[in-house]
Amino acid sequence: MPRIPLVPRTAVLGAAALLTLGAAFPAQAVPVFDPLPPHNPYAGPQGTATMHGDTGSSDATPLAGPGTGSLTPRRVALQSACPTVLVGSDGYPVALCTPILGQIPTVHLLDPATGDSLAQLEIAKGSLLGGVYAYLDNENRLVAVDGDRTLLRIAHRRTASGGWELYVTGSLSLASAVPEGDSVTGISPDWQGRVWFATGGGLVGTADDRTGAVHALPLPAGERIDNSISTAPAGTAVATTQATYLLTASNDGTPAIVWRQPYDRGPARKPGQLSWGTGSTPTFFGPRNGTDYLTVVDNAAPTENLLVYRSDTGTQVCSVPVLKAGGSGSENSPIGAGNSVFVASTYGYPYPALPDDAGPSTPASAGFEGGLSRVDVRADGSGCDLKWDTEVRSAAVPRLSTSDGLIHTIVRAPALPFTNTTSILDSFFYAEIDPATGKTVRTHYLGTSALYDTLQMVGSIAPGRVIYQGTITGILRISNS
Repeated sequence: MPRIPLVPRTAVLGAAALLTLGAAFPAQAVPVFDPLPPHNPYAGPQGTATMHGDTGSSDATPLAGPGTGSLTPRRVALQSACPTVLVGSDGYPVALCTPILGQIPTVHLLDPATGDSLAQLEIAKGSLLGGVYAYLDNENRLVAVDGDRTLLRIAHRRTASGGWELYVTGSLSLASAVPEGDSVTGISPDWQGRVWFATGGGLVGTADDRTGAVHALPLPAGERIDNSISTAPAGTAVATTQATYLLTASNDGTPAIVWRQPYDRGPARKPGQLSWGTGSTPTFFGPRNGTDYLTVVDNAAPTENLLVYRSDTGTQVCSVPVLKAGGSGSENSPIGAGNSVFVASTYGYPYPALPDDAGPSTPASAGFEGGLSRVDVRADGSGCDLKWDTEVRSAAVPRLSTSDGLIHTIVRAPALPFTNTTSILDSFFYAEIDPATGKTVRTHYLGTSALYDTLQMVGSIAPGRVIYQGTITGILRISNS
């Protein structure tokens, strides 16, 4: 008889509480959330090329999650926080991690069968958020900017001895455009093969490592960029601490602003956020071409709003209060697919470290209540409607699969059941949520203690129904056994 692992009683109680959150919702047919943003020819596979799945940052994927049956979670201990796990067309995951000791960003090539590290490569250290965002290009190379303000393309290959190695195939200094003391916070390729970048100090630029051309545009003084950026055929979307932008570039790569929309940034940073302003990487979505609209959340107090704009003109379609059932504050990029947007709360989430310039939060602290909302844009584009609002305590950026029709995330159960407290003894569960109703339809216990803290990082659904989820100490590999 197989040995059955013992799960802490608090974890069982936590799971029971999680499963009751959506119990009042009636069962509905699986909705269709299509289309996704168009595939960028200079990026890797759709769904696994960027932290947010694609260059439009939809946080949706055409790949299916683990499916029904018994799940097997495996913890890969890397002694690092691993916010970015991407998968190339060759099936090999590539992770960008920051070690707990030394905090020197390190790239790992992972074994697709186990999640173990096959090779690693250190890159120059930058700011806390610098080096977090990266993407895979169409040759399965990791594209990132290191702490020396150098654009890198990092490939992997077999060695003569049969092992693996990571190596830099190309580099381009951005120091002519990015001043010393500033750092790149987000990068994404456009449809011409240029790499767009944004910096914490409020610069937006393009870099072409085929020609060596680098151009940058400073946004208005006082505006910081603390999240990543998104690209679509229409242009590049950037959300600063005060406004949302769409930009394009001339033939030589010089960026220009197409439109700017300010938002309510609130009186201060909220607990569970890393900066004073939106926590969103702007998301392209839409029912016709996957990029009809652009969405972010603001930082209004006490209740924040989901803002939707027409991508082409910047005209505001709607402003809808969200996360009313739980904590109304978010550091996460929304999911966008078809006419629907989903946004998760991070209000009160306990981060072990904050950026040096984060500033105090108001209030100084709060419990982690959780929250997940769905908003639909009306078919005629005349406005938006809140479809449901729940208290799911998502501890990761949720990911929607258009293949299995589920939202996949990690939820955090308190050591003291039915409270909003957090501690190092909390338990973590893989969860599947019905996007039609907001109901949690399945959970699976992953582990208890801070070792399993997913720290509001993004999970990546890989081919073969495998999920790679970064944690504060490494990676969780969740598969169907």
